[in-house]
This record gives sequence, structure tokens and C-alpha cells, in this order.
Amino acid sequence: MTEPQNKPHTGGCYCGQVRFRIDGPLDDAVFCHCGQCRKTTGFYMAATRTAKGNLSFDTDEGLRWFRSSDSAERGFCQRCGSPLFWRSIDGPNISITMGALDEPDRLKARAHIYVQDKPQWYALSDDLPKHRISD
Repeated sequence: MTEPQNKPHTGGCYCGQVRFRIDGPLDDAVFCHCGQCRKTTGFYMAATRTAKGNLSFDTDEGLRWFRSSDSAERGFCQRCGSPLFWRSIDGPNISITMGALDEPDRLKARAHIYVQDKPQWYALSDDLPKHRISD
């Protein structure tokens, strides 16, 4: 389910060299347990998504993109290392890490994805849907 658009969302990295604004709806958050997300965040990634055209930058001085696969890339701050974005090269949407949002509590959690990749050392004890692949 998508949040109704009442006011823009804002966010950025830890050091402030990347600041952004989202003018448009955001999906509720998903928790991705794939190996790439775990490597880039240190745990699983909590992320929302919107259409690429809804995202604009107040400053992107520190923003760098890493091609993490043949079909996707991840955006991060080169100064402080904050993981910020995931986008498909050809897709219409961009995912934004929940930790980068200034007001993440405006969204709700929707589901867990790639749960088959979750390591055994943590449990999923909530009632959210758990999918083996991306939804």
C-alpha cells in the first residue's frame, strides 16, 4: 500500500553532503534480507520506493553510485558511507533506505523479502508477510 501524498518527504546522509526531497507517494517499507543488502548495510535493509521522477536533490555533492549487478546500482555518500538508494538500471522506481528519511515513522512496514537468504543468527518474529523473492 502506498502512503497518500500530504507533504514531501525529505532525507539525507549522516554528514549532510547528500540531501534529497521526494515529491510523490512512497510505498510502505520492505525489509530485504538478500546478501547484497546485508553486505551494504551490515544487517538487512529497510527501504521504501517511489518513481525515479519524484526524487530531487538539494545537494548531491557526496553521492556516488556503485554498479552492484548487471541490472542495478546502489547510491551512497562517499564521505560518510551512508547507504541511501537502490535502483534498477532500466526500471521506473528507486528505493530509498528508511534510515535516510528525516521522518521514517510516516510509513508503515509491509513485508520481508528474500527471506531464503536470511542467516540463521536472527529471527523474524513479527506478523508481516515473508516472501522468498521480491514483491
